[in-house]
Amino acid sequence: MVMKVNLGTMELEILGMNFGCVLSALSNAKIPEKECLLPLVSKLLGYCIVAASTTVKLPQILKILKHGSVRGLSVASFELELIGYTIALAYCIHKGLPFSAYGELAFLLIQAIILIAIIYYYSPPMGSKTWIKALVYCGLAPTVLAGKIDPGLFELLYASQHAIFFCARVPQIWKNFTNKSTGELSFLTCFMNFAGSLVRVFTSIQEKTPLSVLMGSVIGIATNGTILSQIIMYQKPVPKKEKKED
Repeated sequence: MVMKVNLGTMELEILGMNFGCVLSALSNAKIPEKECLLPLVSKLLGYCIVAASTTVKLPQILKILKHGSVRGLSVASFELELIGYTIALAYCIHKGLPFSAYGELAFLLIQAIILIAIIYYYSPPMGSKTWIKALVYCGLAPTVLAGKIDPGLFELLYASQHAIFFCARVPQIWKNFTNKSTGELSFLTCFMNFAGSLVRVFTSIQEKTPLSVLMGSVIGIATNGTILSQIIMYQKPVPKKEKKED
């Protein structure tokens, strides 16, 4: 049930979030106990991440469309990221985790597909290799998301998705380093990725998700933090307007 209310015992549960103990403590002019407050904060932050994830890649998409360029972007990074999102989402669904613990993955996957399509469009003419990769993904992704694969293989795929996400960031980090520029990378998208990973560590601990899920967020902090620092480091200073002589 989405919402449960019990006025007799001051219970109020909405989307799995129990406000009862907090309301009860406040009605008695007391500070809510940590055991009551932290799970609620975790749920709220989890849903905030899910809500924010609906637009997290939008700044990157708009920046590419505005400039009509994918300069400085590593295609391999975005392709690997798409594979990582697919495996991570399938695993969380298969494990029956609460939506607040992984919901952002669904929206990130949709946006990643759109972003890849745009990058392909603005990249040099696609060869047969690119078409083959796209067809293989379209053929395998529904099977993985439906969980219709061997359980042992599922665990192996999820174990590898951390390496996939790490490797997805390395080409972009290296390209930024060699070019001493981050090209068309969006600061806002990278910042939201970094902040989301940071908050997800807290929610993963509170939701008691598997250690492998927590490690994914930790890797996200390290890699997204590196790219974010590169954007700040390599940004070009805004040229000062010369003063007109009287």
